[in-house]
Amino acid sequence: VQLQASGGGLVQAGGSLRLSCVASGRVVDIDALGWYRQAPGKQRDLVASITAAGGGPTNYADSVKGRFTISRDSAKNTVYLQMNSLKPEDTAVYYCHARVTVTTIEGSNEFNYWGQGTLVTVSS
Repeated sequence: VQLQASGGGLVQAGGSLRLSCVASGRVVDIDALGWYRQAPGKQRDLVASITAAGGGPTNYADSVKGRFTISRDSAKNTVYLQMNSLKPEDTAVYYCHARVTVTTIEGSNEFNYWGQGTLVTVSS
């Protein structure tokens, strides 16, 4: 699985950006997609996730609930992150993530794939 993220940039506080991530390769094996972010000197944290199939549930970090929306277009193998009401503390490198779970008679193994990261900078 390969992931190509785009859409980052510089925006003023209160503004909006939309991130996109296109998946390629064995996309049929993906069972969840998500966005993580990493600010300077901090760990990489989950921002939002969505299951890859059906009308799957979404999950958001408390800090972005009500402001960010994750969605996916299965036909385009693309996951989006719409970010509204951006704050300076949202400044970070945003990474697209895909999870693949392989189940055999011996059990399940989880594989994680990452995009290259796209920088979001929110000025005050």
